[in-house]
Amino acid sequence: MSKRILLIEPDYKNKYPPLGLMKISSFHKEMGDEVIFFKGYSKDLRKERWDRIYISTLFTFYWRKTIDTIKYYSKSVEKTADIFVGGVMATLLNGEISKETQTTIIPGLLNKKGLLGISGDESVDELVPDYSIIEPRNNPYLDYEYPTRDCYFAYATRGCIRKCKFCAVHQIEPKFTNSLSVKEQVKAIKSNFGEKKDLLLLDNNILASSHFEGIIEELKEIGFATGAKFEQEVNGRKIKKNRFVDFNQGVDARLLTKEKMRALSELAINPLRIAFDKISYKDIYIEKVRWAAEFGIKMLSNYILFNHDDTPEDFYERLKINIELNEGFEKKGLFSKIWSFPMRFSPIAGEDCKNRKYVGEHWNKKYLRGIQCILLATHGVVGPKRKFFEKAFGKNCKEFKKILLMPEKYIIYRKKFEKNAKVSELERQIKNLSSKEKKIFMQHLLNNNTENKEIGKWNKVKSVLKYYA
Repeated sequence: MSKRILLIEPDYKNKYPPLGLMKISSFHKEMGDEVIFFKGYSKDLRKERWDRIYISTLFTFYWRKTIDTIKYYSKSVEKTADIFVGGVMATLLNGEISKETQTTIIPGLLNKKGLLGISGDESVDELVPDYSIIEPRNNPYLDYEYPTRDCYFAYATRGCIRKCKFCAVHQIEPKFTNSLSVKEQVKAIKSNFGEKKDLLLLDNNILASSHFEGIIEELKEIGFATGAKFEQEVNGRKIKKNRFVDFNQGVDARLLTKEKMRALSELAINPLRIAFDKISYKDIYIEKVRWAAEFGIKMLSNYILFNHDDTPEDFYERLKINIELNEGFEKKGLFSKIWSFPMRFSPIAGEDCKNRKYVGEHWNKKYLRGIQCILLATHGVVGPKRKFFEKAFGKNCKEFKKILLMPEKYIIYRKKFEKNAKVSELERQIKNLSSKEKKIFMQHLLNNNTENKEIGKWNKVKSVLKYYA
């Protein structure tokens, strides 16, 4: 007898669809079950009765939103144990979720017998994802479009040889699996759901594979060599578009050799992602990025982790290094560009992991909020041009810190407030504070506590803090 299955992803914004739910959909449909996928809260679906509900989880700082989603659907099943919760947060905080919701938690990958309590469930992770559930035209309930839905999602490896403190991969995928056939995965997706334009590889450390050269050859063979095109019909006309391969989790600069960079350059790679997590990796990072440009890789994307064990000075220097590298490429007549994506660190365990309030040892609330305001103005990206960078982040680290200490609206709408002299007036008032007043002012400001009424007699401090309210 067929069962009614509801798949739910909480309503946080994300580019990538829930691959685990897509594979669970395939598993249940093979058994003849009815499967519905939805993102967020649905009054109509909540009213119905379901034999099982599967809910995916992502980052631990989505704790509240995820728990609220689980509780929202808790009465849509006979018992809460019929709600199965899996994914990143479910792996890292499985005991806490279970205690809060009394649901069935599935940590890690769906590659072990008995996790779902259904015969054959050990094969779920190997199944072809069900692309039909993420297409709004195929799913009348879904009103969310994933930007990457026209991609093949595949793995050449699983796991990672590293055990970085800020990363959860070694807990979710503890075993490094050396080589999986991307060709077979793409063939199966194409056969079931049609051809996709791009290829998104979700490997966490593909360079660690001893089969790396073979993987590259396989990617070229299936149509993702440099200059690859994809023919699409648009409004009755056939047009050719560039197709791309994206190693989404980035490549490990420490494992890059010239031979491996040459191999990567033979792919339609866009972008090449290389992390720059620590200033101590400076020399390695610069060398590898220069190799990429020399081999003709044009688009480079760069993750810049901050609020971990770095300092604001480290963060600024890493961003500036990318600006200098871009200028070096231009002088040499190379066409490569680096786009930086600052990523704020949040813990993956402990009470601090359940929200985005964690403040690193060398950071403070105002600096972190200041960076958030800068990134609002730059749409989260740091471009390759010095003029743009220096306007947003300052010409040096001293200017950078000065910008971070400005009121939020002054950071976001800098041009407007500089034009009407508000910025210079604020600077004048801060300069006129006594050393004691400045100390009190900075104590409140660095904690982003600008509406504190317990300042007492310090009227000049109150007057300055009004700019920040």
